[in-house]
Amino acid sequence: MLPAWGLANAAATLVGQNLGARQPDRAEKSAWRAAFFNMVFLGIVSLGYLIGAPVMMTFFSDDPKVLEYGVQCLRLVTLGYIIFGYGMVISQSFNGAGDTRTPTIINLFGFWFFQIPLAYALAVMLEMGPAGVFVAISVAESAIALVAIVIFRKGRWKQVKV
Repeated sequence: MLPAWGLANAAATLVGQNLGARQPDRAEKSAWRAAFFNMVFLGIVSLGYLIGAPVMMTFFSDDPKVLEYGVQCLRLVTLGYIIFGYGMVISQSFNGAGDTRTPTIINLFGFWFFQIPLAYALAVMLEMGPAGVFVAISVAESAIALVAIVIFRKGRWKQVKV
């Protein structure tokens, strides 16, 4: 995840620099390109986690229950990595444009009002247990990314004064 966050932060810098240079189209193009590369990177990471989860988990424990839940978590959470990789760059790009309010609001609603209630509903009410929490993470992260992408496409962030 650290290289993915590094690319997201680099995209934020590119957006800020290009807006400062009064080149909003180049700022937008930089964000979309970085988002694509981040999506590809996290897609590759996802494949590694999906295939290698059992081996990776043995580095942390040999307890069968820990291994079971750890493998399940890696496999279910990484299903959302591709769209999450795209969304993390777009969210950071808002920050680079000086618009810290938009990602704050998206995250507030996405995590507190969507992910947490969804995790509870899936895990407890639908009796999915830990798998419900893991699914909720993927679903919520993907929804947050999609919301960020839709708002970013509208382009209001180009007018935020840095």
